[in-house]
Amino acid sequence: MPTTHDWHLTGDLGEFLSRAADFLRSRPAQHTVHLTVTESLRARGGRVYGDAAPEFGVLEGPDGVRATFFRTPPHPLAVTSLTGEEAETLADALADAGRSLPGVNADHDTAAAFAAAWERRTGAKSAVHQRMRLYRLGELTAPGPVPPGRARVAGAADRDRLARWYGEFCAAVGESAARDPLEWADDRIERGDMMFWEEPGGTPVAMAGMSPKVAGQVRVVGVYTPAELRGRGYAGAVTTEVSRSALASGADEVLLFTDLANPTSNALYQRIGYRPVSDFTLHTFTG
Repeated sequence: MPTTHDWHLTGDLGEFLSRAADFLRSRPAQHTVHLTVTESLRARGGRVYGDAAPEFGVLEGPDGVRATFFRTPPHPLAVTSLTGEEAETLADALADAGRSLPGVNADHDTAAAFAAAWERRTGAKSAVHQRMRLYRLGELTAPGPVPPGRARVAGAADRDRLARWYGEFCAAVGESAARDPLEWADDRIERGDMMFWEEPGGTPVAMAGMSPKVAGQVRVVGVYTPAELRGRGYAGAVTTEVSRSALASGADEVLLFTDLANPTSNALYQRIGYRPVSDFTLHTFTG
C-alpha cells in the first residue's frame, strides 16, 4: 500500500518533468491537460495561469511513476488516475503540507475518490460542479450543410474581438478566466492557433483554437459562437477546420472536452467524427 511518503511534492517544474514526463507521455489522451498545461508553463513561465507559484507532485513506487498532480492556483487540483488508497495518501500528503484546495478535476472515479478523502481528512464539503467528456477524433467528417463563409486564422487586427469572446466563452461555460483576456489573445495571435469562421461579408461569427502539439496530441479548445449567432452551423464549421489543421500539423491524436450538460455540443462533435474516450468530473470544496 502506498504511503504519504511515496508522494514527492515540488514547486519546480523542471524537477517535476524530469520525474514525470515519460509517464505523462505514455498516455497522451488521458494526460492531455497535464501535458498541455506543463508545456505552457515551460514555454511561458510559472505565472501564466495566476499570480501564485504552481504546485506539482509525483507518486513513485517500485515500478516507477504511478500518478501525478499539478495545481496552478487559484485553480483546482488536477490529478491523473488514482486508486482509492492512492487518493487517501494524496489527501494526507497535501493536508500535511498545509495546502488548501478549491476543488479537484480528474477522471470520474478518481475525482470522486479524492473528494471523499479530502472531506474525511479536512472536514470540507464537496459538490459536483461539472461533468465533462473527453473525445478523440476518428474520421473527420464535415457536418452538412456547411454555412456560407470560410475559416481563417485570427490575426493582430482581431485582438479585441478575441479577448472579448474569450471572456464570453469563460462565462458561458461557468469558469473564471484563467488568463487576462488581452494576454490570452496576444498569445493566440503569436502562435497562430485560433481560427474564426467568417460570413461572406468578412465578419467573424464563431471561433475555435487548438493547443500546442505535445506528445503527438493536440486538443481543440475555445469553441465559441455568440448567443445571437448560434444554431446556424458556425461552430461545427470552424471546429472542423481547426481539426483539419491539427491533423495537418502531424498530430497523432486530436482531442476535445465537452460539458455533458450540453447535449447539443456533444451531438455536434460526434457528427464531426469525435468518439468518447472517458469522463471527467470537477468537484468543488467549501468549508
